[in-house]
Amino acid sequence: MTDSSNHIPAHAIRFWQRVKALTFFLLMIWLLVSFGFAFYARELAGLSVFGWPLPFYMAAQGTTLVYLALIGVYVLVMKKLDALAAAAAVAETTTETTTEAANEN
Repeated sequence: MTDSSNHIPAHAIRFWQRVKALTFFLLMIWLLVSFGFAFYARELAGLSVFGWPLPFYMAAQGTTLVYLALIGVYVLVMKKLDALAAAAAVAETTTETTTEAANEN
């Protein structure tokens, strides 16, 4: 007899793999924005945004806008992933209920 308390549904494993991949991807963007512009500030000084040098603009406003965009992307993607996970859980519950009913007969 198997212990069903240790069974993790496949949809739950897939959900957490997607969440980890999303988190890793967004953290890499955060890392590049946070440290990339500071590290390459001298090289990027020749570029301008709205008349301001790119490193100054990114330090003053740009990175904050990127962080807000990352939060927005995370919220939208997580809503989609949560909906997919809920649908998969309902489908699994329905399948288990049907299987149990068939086994009783």
